[in-house]
Amino acid sequence: MPLSRRLFLNAFGLGANRRGLSATFVSARGREANEAKSGPGSLGQPLPAASADSADIRIDSNENPTGPGAAVMAALVGAFGGAGRYPTNSRPSTSDLRNAVARKLSVRPENVVMGAGSRELLRSAVRIFTSPTRHLITAAPSYEQPEKMAEQIGVPVRRVPVDKNGRLDLDKMAEAARWSGLVYICNPNNPTATVHPAKAVAEIASRLRKESPETAILIDEAYHDYVTDPGYATALPLALEHPNVLVTRTLSKAYGMAGLRIGYAIGQVRTIEAMARWAMPYSQSTLGVAAAIAALADQAHIDAEQARNTEVRRFTTRFFKDAGLQAWDSQANFVFVEIKRPAKEFKEACAKAKVLVGRPFPPLDQNHARISLGTMDEMKRATEVFSRVLGINQARVISGSGSIREK
Repeated sequence: MPLSRRLFLNAFGLGANRRGLSATFVSARGREANEAKSGPGSLGQPLPAASADSADIRIDSNENPTGPGAAVMAALVGAFGGAGRYPTNSRPSTSDLRNAVARKLSVRPENVVMGAGSRELLRSAVRIFTSPTRHLITAAPSYEQPEKMAEQIGVPVRRVPVDKNGRLDLDKMAEAARWSGLVYICNPNNPTATVHPAKAVAEIASRLRKESPETAILIDEAYHDYVTDPGYATALPLALEHPNVLVTRTLSKAYGMAGLRIGYAIGQVRTIEAMARWAMPYSQSTLGVAAAIAALADQAHIDAEQARNTEVRRFTTRFFKDAGLQAWDSQANFVFVEIKRPAKEFKEACAKAKVLVGRPFPPLDQNHARISLGTMDEMKRATEVFSRVLGINQARVISGSGSIREK
């Protein structure tokens, strides 16, 4: 029997409610939590399925809790009839998506390479720019995929601790980077949620160009759409100006498409050509391509998501600060909090209350925890659990504005 639009919707139980598709397949809430890093060299082990399946609130993987916009949902339904074609032959095709990214960013298609999320691109960059004699420089803590890739292929990793404010120590990273292969800068940084202004990033690029011209810089802007700091700006101009600078982004975060695996990198043509040689064929699906093109055209949805996240972020940060716990200034869709106990213990205690929070991040895993931002309703319920787990005075309650008042 031919597949019709109605049959497609009914197959997933979506005839009366399309949101089920985004929640289950598109947002893919909790995917990142299936990785747990137990120490240097660990590839990560899946968490017990029961802990995820029984959770009432998932704030562990930095996803958009509301999923993609209506334009994406409509594009998915409309593209399903082309699922029998490879994405290079479908309409729209992977080339159409590459062109859409280029138009969105005002660059040439030759400056763009696509990937299955930004993870594929981060790992490819490590393969291209590092070797056993040209090491990787990263912050500690920061997103682990680049260092995991380096460890897998025998590349030495130098980890530079973040400063006392949870910010990357760019000066020390530059010092450590002389004659290295690649410097990884996550901006905003995951998990500390801190951000560096455009000037600081430009300065390290200029410095390395003089002191270590063969060293490449990989700037991960996965959380770019959540930044509200007026001093921040994208590093895309640097990537177009410098031959060894690469910027990666993903549609897994603000765009709410973690389950569709779409990311891209921007750089000079020769850099992009090198990245493309490592690209996995057909790494974007036909459905993902159609959804991504629709998402890139829907700026209103991103604006609304940023406003929603900013409100929830303000509420959550205020909760911890008023409770006497340090929460670094977040410029992402998560907060990093000094909980004054091991993150593993905090995570396990929250899980018993059916609230899933982020994995431990060494070397700050003995007293800090990463908490993703859910909906406002989810965070109000989650903070009640945090109060019990952390022993915050139960006589103090959260008011509707996000401040704490005496009961």
